[in-house]
Amino acid sequence: MRIVITGASGNVGSALVRRLARDGRHELVGVVRRPPAGDVLPVAEWAAVDLTDEADVPALRAACEGADAVVHLAWGFQPSHREDHLRELGVGGTARVIDAVVTQGVPHLVHMSSVGAYSPRRDDDPVDETWPTDGVPTSMYSRHKAAAERLLDELEVDDPDVAVTRVRPGIVGQRGAGSALLRYGLPALVPAGLLRHVPVLPINSGLVIPMVHADDVADALARILDARAPGAFNLAAEPPVTAQDVADVLHARLVHVPSGAVRAAVSASWHARLQPLDPGWIDLGYAVPLLDTTRARSELGWTPSVDATPVLAETLAGMQDTASTGTPVLRPRSVAGGLLRTLRRGPVSRRREP
Repeated sequence: MRIVITGASGNVGSALVRRLARDGRHELVGVVRRPPAGDVLPVAEWAAVDLTDEADVPALRAACEGADAVVHLAWGFQPSHREDHLRELGVGGTARVIDAVVTQGVPHLVHMSSVGAYSPRRDDDPVDETWPTDGVPTSMYSRHKAAAERLLDELEVDDPDVAVTRVRPGIVGQRGAGSALLRYGLPALVPAGLLRHVPVLPINSGLVIPMVHADDVADALARILDARAPGAFNLAAEPPVTAQDVADVLHARLVHVPSGAVRAAVSASWHARLQPLDPGWIDLGYAVPLLDTTRARSELGWTPSVDATPVLAETLAGMQDTASTGTPVLRPRSVAGGLLRTLRRGPVSRRREP
């Protein structure tokens, strides 16, 4: 199959490229804003496309010509003080991908949605794919994921010949995303090594979230592509990750702090430009439901190979070691590099990477 992958050099994208390349029977086209140099990933063809730019629509359509499937993974997390840009990338970019799929007659669109698209949970009972996808209003990430779901609703009505698949994983982790996650969540001047010396973890002890390894998400995507399976699929490993799990992996003492107080501290420091994580992520962390993965297991034959707690441990170790894969998205992170970029272009929460 000729498979076009937007965001092919990112967290899930890099794992999917590795998984599909092992099959040795696919022609892979990576659609990214900054193609990797050399042979970092086994992609047959790279297309340099900015999904926020209308001028790049012809290049996007050209990349999708003759495709058997398009897997849309591209999304943005920074600059968190530029919601206009993040919406144009997430929601506007999804609209442009849909346009390319329809224009070129691609028969299958696989969209990477998220547990963050779901409406807030009522309790800790896992929800299936019928749970409403209206998002968490105070989280810009969640609002944008929910808006992208509405675009897919319209596509299913307007073009029923296109098989539309929505993949809704929990938090996706892997070691190689460590540097990227540090840039998304920690100030540039904070050394990664400090994560090895966290004495206390001051968060709400009731935190519980679904998590899954990037390689297991890639395996589910490969199965979806092979079967051209439409509809929505939840993806998560067991057991859900708790606040105590995070403290244990960090060798820290868990100190219960009400989520409202945590949010207030994150909000104040974000507005003061002291750190790049917007407070909506705190709201989302306590609102996302746990996931019932029965459909993926029964219809795709999918079973996660890594339990959630080891995924957490691997991901945090990757952050502590500033692990990377060498792509522009998953590049190495250092304090010196972060300081230089801050001096040249301002804090990551405001700037847009060239």
